[in-house]
Amino acid sequence: MIRILLIGLILTGCNFQKKKEAAGTVEKPQCITNLEEYDTTTYSVEDAMQEHGLKGLSIAVFENYNLICTQTWGVKDAISNDTIDENTAFSTASMAKPITATLFAILEEQGMISLDVPVSNYLMRWQLPKSEYLSNTEVTLRQLLSHTAGTTQHGFADFYKGDTIPTLVESLQGQLPNYDEEIDFKWIPGSDWGYSGGGYVIAQMAVEDKLGVKLSDLANRYLFEPLGMSHTTLKQPHEEGFSLTNLAKAHNEEGIIVGDGIPITPQVAASGLWSTPSDLAIFLIEMQNALRNENNGVISQDVAIKVTDIITTKVIGGWSLGWERRYGFGNYEWFSHGGANTGVGGHMYATMQDGNGIVMLGNGANKNRLPVINKIRDRIIINQKWHIPLDTQLQKPLTQEVIDMVTGSYTQAIFPEKMEIIYEKGKLFVRPAFFPGATDNSLIYIGNNEFIMDGYVSKIIFKIDEPNHQVNLYTNRNGTSEIVIQYRKSQ
Repeated sequence: MIRILLIGLILTGCNFQKKKEAAGTVEKPQCITNLEEYDTTTYSVEDAMQEHGLKGLSIAVFENYNLICTQTWGVKDAISNDTIDENTAFSTASMAKPITATLFAILEEQGMISLDVPVSNYLMRWQLPKSEYLSNTEVTLRQLLSHTAGTTQHGFADFYKGDTIPTLVESLQGQLPNYDEEIDFKWIPGSDWGYSGGGYVIAQMAVEDKLGVKLSDLANRYLFEPLGMSHTTLKQPHEEGFSLTNLAKAHNEEGIIVGDGIPITPQVAASGLWSTPSDLAIFLIEMQNALRNENNGVISQDVAIKVTDIITTKVIGGWSLGWERRYGFGNYEWFSHGGANTGVGGHMYATMQDGNGIVMLGNGANKNRLPVINKIRDRIIINQKWHIPLDTQLQKPLTQEVIDMVTGSYTQAIFPEKMEIIYEKGKLFVRPAFFPGATDNSLIYIGNNEFIMDGYVSKIIFKIDEPNHQVNLYTNRNGTSEIVIQYRKSQ
């Protein structure tokens, strides 16, 4: 059966006009109704949630630097069946990381800290472990926030009411579920990239030790309160000052509430943020306005550029100071970040230009949540027409020599599955397409054994490496000279 994309599933920006009811009140527009259509059968967001077992979902969409809609589905928890509303807060997990990085850049602008001095200058409660990788170099906040410091401890387990909550020192000492050793270093800081929540814990401790103020209070003072993010906090449910009561609870893959459903995350810089899609949209729009230096009152242009500029391309697409810079949906440049605590999380996406974006939060495990929010993301981007055409003037004719060189099977350490480059009907295709953000897997030849792909932010380059005359595929972030991700062609 032919899959037909449902036309007009989301009202476009020009149609997001609020309808007035007879009583004079204003009816809010819906962000999205259906996802796709099979013949005459409509596939709705509710259908997708039921199919994947997702209990609840909340989203916000913004366009041209303005929030255009919010929408919610489902329930806060499986027992009370209380419905989620726009002000229901979720534990957002690692979406705390770019918030933390932005806050630290603001503190640096205020002259309170430096991102480039040795972090050991600030640490008081705990000291960095001795490591051969630190013998001739120092670790900085910039490296910790960009995941280039080489620290271990990828992520953390959540805690719940009644659990013994570890301190930051205990966390770094490895006195945690899933860890039994102190955080350590895997390479010379700045020489590679590796995701590390533990690095953010070091950063949190350093800034708190330096300033004598808790990170949650700094975030309130310099970000959340000035921006009017009244449903957002880095305080935890067991702490004094946690005032949120309208909460979505965490559910496991079977739809059962985890613990009491309200996760506690002592590593707040890494994964302790509570928020709503509309509050996070406020923050993202402020970032976008700061990038163009217009209508921004809290985040300066210098800060916005500092935290979104690509620091490393040693990860597919690139990474900045807290932000993923690897997606190219619609050939836009995006800054984004996702998060997944046990049974709750989401993702936020914002374009570097034109002020478009989406925030989605759901109270289900990755298996329940990701298929639904990814479908919604793709549907919104398509129907809002957030697309910049590729420059067809760059395209060059394919030669048989190029076709013969590049076609074949490729493997890469991150993706053990094979990737095929095939030639079909006059075009080269990648199957499957492992490139994040790519919406079309056809390769467009631009000469010199280089290709571009619709929806992917990096060039794709084929090189013959000596001495074995080995053909390898590399990705190269546009605008950089560093070639970083390698796929080896099977002989």
